[in-house]
Amino acid sequence: MGYKRSRAGFPFLSVIAAAGLSVVLAGCSSDRYFMVPKEDLTELNSSVQSQRATLVTMEGNASVRHEQLLQREKLSTQTILEAIETRVEKPVCPPTPAQPVCPTLEDTGRADRLKGKVIVGEVEKFYLAGPGLVYTARIDSGAETSSLDARNITRFERDGSNWVRFDVPVPGTDELVTMEKEISRRVRIIQASAEDSERRVVVELQFAIGDHKQVAEFTLADRSNLTYEVLIGRNVLRDVMLIDVGKEFATELPKSLKRNGDDA
Repeated sequence: MGYKRSRAGFPFLSVIAAAGLSVVLAGCSSDRYFMVPKEDLTELNSSVQSQRATLVTMEGNASVRHEQLLQREKLSTQTILEAIETRVEKPVCPPTPAQPVCPTLEDTGRADRLKGKVIVGEVEKFYLAGPGLVYTARIDSGAETSSLDARNITRFERDGSNWVRFDVPVPGTDELVTMEKEISRRVRIIQASAEDSERRVVVELQFAIGDHKQVAEFTLADRSNLTYEVLIGRNVLRDVMLIDVGKEFATELPKSLKRNGDDA
C-alpha cells in the first residue's frame, strides 16, 4: 500500500518543526546566562587572591596594634605601681618587747610552806618582773582575779593581736614606767561602790612573792585611790598559797630584789 502525501499535512509538520526549533534556540539562549568566558574566570581568581592578601595584611596590622596597646598599658601600670611604692611607705609593726624573766639569784628569799603551799599573810611584798619594781600587795581570798595599779591604759593592735600599753607607778615617787602586754581576755567587774559594771583588760604578768615565782593573770585598773597597788586574788592563791590571817609579810624577797624597789 503506497504512502500518499497530503497537502493538508504539510502545515501540521511545519508547525512541529517550528516548535522544535524554538525550544533549541531557547535552550541555547538560557545556557549563555550561566556560562562565563575563560578570560573572565582568570580576572575573578586574581580579584579573590588580591582580597585574601588584603585581609591577611589587615589581620596582621590589627594584631601588631593590639600587642602595642597591651605593651603600653603594661608600661603605664608598672609606672603607676612604682610611683605608689615610692611615695607610700610600708607599715612597720613595732618590735615585740622581750618578755621579762625573774632573775636567778643566790639569795632566793624566804617563804614558809605547808604541804608544798606558800604561807602568806594579809599583806606581802610583791616583785613585778620587767620594770623590776616592788609593791605592797594585799592578799584577798574574796577576789577572783588579781589586779595591778595601771594608768593611761591604751589598747592597740600588733601583728593581728590585741595589745595594751599602760603605765605603772614607781613606789615612793611620782614617776611612771610604761609596759606593753598582749591582752589575754576581758572581764566584767561589778563593784559594791558603783551601780554599773566595768570592763577591764587582763594580761599575764610574771612576779615573785618571797622565793615563789609565778606567771598569772592580772586585771589593769587605776588603784591610785586605794591603799595597795597590787591585789592578789584566788587565781594566784588557788593550789599555791595558804593565808595566815594573823600575819603580815610572812615572806621575804631576795635582798637584791628589794634594792631594786623599796627597802621595807
